[in-house]
Amino acid sequence: RRLGSGAALCRVCGCLGPRCCGRCRRAAYCGPEHQALDWRRGHRRSCGQHAAGDDSADAIPEHNEFLFPEYEILIEPEEPEFPADSTDDEQGAEDTSKDVKEQEELGAAGTAAFQSLDEETLEAMAKHETEEEKIFRMFKKQVAAEPEQIIRYCRGGEGPLWVSGENRPEEKDIPNCVCGAKRIFEFQIMPQLLNHLQVDSLGESIDWGTLVVYTCADSCGGGSEYLEEFIWKQDYSMGCT
Repeated sequence: RRLGSGAALCRVCGCLGPRCCGRCRRAAYCGPEHQALDWRRGHRRSCGQHAAGDDSADAIPEHNEFLFPEYEILIEPEEPEFPADSTDDEQGAEDTSKDVKEQEELGAAGTAAFQSLDEETLEAMAKHETEEEKIFRMFKKQVAAEPEQIIRYCRGGEGPLWVSGENRPEEKDIPNCVCGAKRIFEFQIMPQLLNHLQVDSLGESIDWGTLVVYTCADSCGGGSEYLEEFIWKQDYSMGCT
């Protein structure tokens, strides 16, 4: 449905829509391309209907071949890396025992694999890992714990999880809010979202390592308007695979 307040959004993609239809003055678009697309796909027929009392002119068009798929976002606390021991019930004890057994099996397999390598190879592997590769490995380890996570929200807490040691912003790179207050880290958008949106192919597809959003530390502004905040895009390091 059409928003009663706030910024107008493009009928095709849902982004900010500063342009509007010159005929009905109600349909908003992000640019001429989507305005032309919507006109060809049905707005041409429904444009004048609102004046005649037909509310269907405000219906959101179904450009399924263009729009991203929609999902529900579930909010859950991030599990600690080393959860506290619990003996509250028998099931918890069974789960712990199972986890310990699996870890022992994995450890034994890993030990066997490393024992099959000679000392020279092991030393070369240890020296080969650069600081950049170490950061990327830690990022992948964190992501593996929550492979479906698309947003990490942690306002006022620890900083973002960086995918690379390169292209990290310094404090001077984050502009203050329009009210004069500093902007602080609030949440980051994870690269797993690309897979859910089905745009993770190579070539001209959009891509990022992580998108980090900084918002006003004083939370200025009212609830009935959009405020411009700051986003930092960090790509994968060229040395990471």
